[in-house]
Amino acid sequence: MGRAAAFFDLDKTLMAGSSGMQFARVATQQGIVSRRQLARWAAEHLRYRLRGTTDERTVDVLKVARELIKGVPAKAIARMEPEVMAEILPRVYPQMLAEMHAHQDAGRPTFIVSAAGNDIVESLARVLGMDGGIGTRYEVDDAGNFTGRLDGPFVYGPGKVEAMEAFAARHEIDLAESYAYSDSLSDLPMLRAVGNPVAVNPDPPLAELAREEDWQVLRFERLGRRLIALGVTVFATAAATGAARHRRRNRS
Repeated sequence: MGRAAAFFDLDKTLMAGSSGMQFARVATQQGIVSRRQLARWAAEHLRYRLRGTTDERTVDVLKVARELIKGVPAKAIARMEPEVMAEILPRVYPQMLAEMHAHQDAGRPTFIVSAAGNDIVESLARVLGMDGGIGTRYEVDDAGNFTGRLDGPFVYGPGKVEAMEAFAARHEIDLAESYAYSDSLSDLPMLRAVGNPVAVNPDPPLAELAREEDWQVLRFERLGRRLIALGVTVFATAAATGAARHRRRNRS
């Protein structure tokens, strides 16, 4: 028998909003992502904050992201990490940090499990004083450039369970005694993979299931904070769209 651990989803669970949106903003500043693409993702982020996401939309975003980083040097992405961390850290929920610390004080190691890039996930875990991170890995060729292909499972839905099970086997973790935290029904495989699932500010489908299954539910995201985050997202969308229109007028 292994030890128990606690696994935390990242987006809308450990932090407010999407880590991918923060990465995209920095990538736009570096010229890796266009302002037009940022505007599309900002609109998607608005839908995500209001209604959550779907498997189809998530797969579409992944496909676009893989194409965008194809041929980009891995070191260029690595150099963005400090700026991405600076965007993410203010959005981490203090309540979730307290929850993580409680697990550590009880002798349970804590891990982030996210569809976000593995380097970002591992870096964030280190900064937060957690024991590790499990994210999506992207293949790098012999020249040090991203190929646009995955190097392992897409850590989303069933892919989270695949990654967690492999991780648990390597680290002698007993998933049946472990905890998992998520906000979304898309993480149902992850929540069912452990003995102690916890719904965090759950979307309506997960909230209903949590009631039926008598799962622990944590609620602390205030409406005001949510509206502020949505306002920032709408502003980013308008700004990016305006910049794109300005460039088109200059070319004509």
